Amino acid sequence: MKIRLLLSLLAFFAISLTATYASFPVEQKTENTAVVKKQNAELTSPAAVGGSKSQIIAAILCFAIGGLGIHRFYLGYTWQGIVQLLTAGGCGVWALIDLIRICTGNLGPKDGSYDKTF
Repeated sequence: MKIRLLLSLLAFFAISLTATYASFPVEQKTENTAVVKKQNAELTSPAAVGGSKSQIIAAILCFAIGGLGIHRFYLGYTWQGIVQLLTAGGCGVWALIDLIRICTGNLGPKDGSYDKTF
């Protein structure tokens, strides 16, 4: 029974880590519920807006807890982060290589480039 509870909690946390927030079109309405105009702008959640990544933060995460692969999650490489988490960063070797790649600028965010660099 305890093992089932533990596995269900782990599954819940794994699912909640991969949840995303979607943007949607917005219609403005007046008090009498008549549509005034349709906007093309989209509302976004703070998580979606916060797409800027810092090379300094990635290097600190890799240096401090590189064996857990948290820096890969931060940079947007979810599957590689999971593999690093399960293998303890390739026994530290993969984490060391990632630290060197982050410092040289060779390993960047999945969706583009760093907003803040060294």
